[in-house]
Amino acid sequence: MKISQILKNKKVTVSFEVFPPKEWAKIEDTKAIIKEMVKDKPDFISVTYGASGTKSGYTTEIANAISQGGTCALAHLTCLTSTREKIDTAINEMRANGIENILALRGDIPKDFVFSQSQYFHYAYELVNEIKEKGDFCIGGACYPETHPESVNRIDDIEHLKNKVDCGLDFLTSQMFFDNNKFFDFCEICAIKGINIPIIAGIMPITNASYIKKSIELSNCSLPKKFVKIMERFGDNPQAMKQAGIVYATEQIIDLMANGVNHIHIYTMNKPDIAHKIVEGLSAVIHE
Repeated sequence: MKISQILKNKKVTVSFEVFPPKEWAKIEDTKAIIKEMVKDKPDFISVTYGASGTKSGYTTEIANAISQGGTCALAHLTCLTSTREKIDTAINEMRANGIENILALRGDIPKDFVFSQSQYFHYAYELVNEIKEKGDFCIGGACYPETHPESVNRIDDIEHLKNKVDCGLDFLTSQMFFDNNKFFDFCEICAIKGINIPIIAGIMPITNASYIKKSIELSNCSLPKKFVKIMERFGDNPQAMKQAGIVYATEQIIDLMANGVNHIHIYTMNKPDIAHKIVEGLSAVIHE
């Protein structure tokens, strides 16, 4: 099923994200994680594109495992360091395996990477155009509630986002954020600028203090005082930090839903127990 239909037909959705292993020998471990996650009946599960340079087939294999488990799969596809031929091969592979949903991403710039004149893909919108030409896919894109780290300012960031949406995106999934007011403001600006497709709120439960620095670098997000205090008090106590992180994420989602944000995506870090505790804490809220 296409995610655009799920978002249209269901008032509330909760989805998960997983990443494939770096080594094929560990592919069954990831499939075991999927089996645990589908027990919580997410509306879909997204799978990131390879891992540290691994082949796209890893993503396809995990997406197939998600579908076989009875859950809709969303396959990530990044383009920055790929040739057009490599991208077309990946798209054809996904289509051949019955994958209907693709999250089109530029990808992070590798260290010491230099753009060449022969580089085909520079931006995600170019990938969106390529996917549209290759088949009848439901295509999602990423957005940054607190602006992309490489954007000059908010206006520049929204203009680039609008350009990408106008290429034919069906929905957006946000990078993580910890201050809901930032997300509310972002959604309001998007509406004013005519970005009217569904925006799924991406939530990262920080259950380990060491994750936070990398998370901030990737999403360009700020930390509200409440979250900083949690880190200061519980950051050196792994069990306490895990519990506090789950509670914070759960409360964040409840506040989002109370304010009309009905589509939630949880960055699980391949931890089915954490995903389960959050969904368990939302059981009545999700089905109200």
